Amino acid sequence: MGIDVYDSYNGRKLSPFSCGCLTLFIWFRLYYTKIGLGSPVKDFYVQVDTGSDVLWVNCEGCTTCPKKSGLGMELHLYDPNGSKTSEVVPCDGDFCHATYDGQISDCKQGKSCPYSITYGDGGQTTGSFMKDLLTFNRVTGNLNTGPDNSSIVFGCGSKQTGSLGKPDDDALGGIMGFGQSNSSMLSQLAASGKVKKVFSHCLDNIEGGGIFSIGDVVEPKVNKTSLVPRMAHYNVVLKDVEVDGDLLQLPLDIFDSGNGRGTIIDSGTTLVYLPPMIHSQLVSKILARQPTLKLYLVEDEFTCFQYSDKLDDGFPLVKFHFEGISLTAYPHDYLFYYRDDMYCIGWQKSSSQTKDGKDLILLGDLVLSNKLVVYDLENMEIGWTDFNCSSSIKVKDEKTGSVYAVGAHKLNSASTVLIGRVLPIFLLLIVIITV
Repeated sequence: MGIDVYDSYNGRKLSPFSCGCLTLFIWFRLYYTKIGLGSPVKDFYVQVDTGSDVLWVNCEGCTTCPKKSGLGMELHLYDPNGSKTSEVVPCDGDFCHATYDGQISDCKQGKSCPYSITYGDGGQTTGSFMKDLLTFNRVTGNLNTGPDNSSIVFGCGSKQTGSLGKPDDDALGGIMGFGQSNSSMLSQLAASGKVKKVFSHCLDNIEGGGIFSIGDVVEPKVNKTSLVPRMAHYNVVLKDVEVDGDLLQLPLDIFDSGNGRGTIIDSGTTLVYLPPMIHSQLVSKILARQPTLKLYLVEDEFTCFQYSDKLDDGFPLVKFHFEGISLTAYPHDYLFYYRDDMYCIGWQKSSSQTKDGKDLILLGDLVLSNKLVVYDLENMEIGWTDFNCSSSIKVKDEKTGSVYAVGAHKLNSASTVLIGRVLPIFLLLIVIITV
């Protein structure tokens, strides 16, 4: 199956198997996807976040929901009364019990199951769960898709605050969580027999666009490493970090994957966040190749410098070594263009910690772009390979066993280049659901 994903930077439409994620550069790029809900179907444009679980959209009656967007499309509000297939999810039902590990307080017959999600940038959405038909595209042949649908539970947002309630140029109609919990869209579709719990993305930060697929990727082949079990997010075991052929000198417990620590893979985060001990050594070794550079602080956050030669010739490779697999970050990945031959360092110091006060390692789009990343929840594995994300991959149709090519193509619609301000980054580290 597939969903259409758009890139506001250059107007590309990602293929029907395409993942949109929030990608932040000084020239900001926003990816989003279009889904259909209800009967008759109404379109909603939502961000995709692998760090949270719930799909939610703005709902009719919400006075704090953005009604306009500078991205060139109309923002709709979901109206339960306008859909012939809508159902209220009761607070005493199985879904609500499973989501909250038991009955919620103040639940009484006829009351809906509530939700409240707070994101890392302070944005919050509250409302109640609904059930309705989700319409999506399923692959039917090489580079061809057809409509399909399935009943799904999602959040009907009645109030948005913080960044989620602002009528900004980048405003969208909701967020689609692609996490591991049973409440996620992926888990619900898998439970209905529509898909396997395997998905992948390939983010193109060169031309924009990319690929998102739900199901087995047959080609290219991808080596994988184990996901740490019983984690809320996509945690992996990092062994060491290599810069310019040398391993950083770090204590072994900094990579400890116990107690919620370790390294988290998240395409919903733009940059890479490292504990200060890793960050300082890594940046020092990168700049050692160019000792005469004059450094500038841009937007009180980014270390930048003037450079007119080829980045890959003047700066070293950075490699993250995991169990059985490595991830290579190239200079053209971790140094992003600002203006006038000025580049900025994308490595950031981590400000998020675990319950026991340990800094987390968070690998975002900075090192995931231009790679096909496969999340195999059937076997609890994740893997990646360098790939041209503007080309095509081959996926397997679970119904027929047939293998089809899927690739990106153009979108003929308005688009916006967002310059000079930071888009909200929905960090998986601080996403919570509360009653």
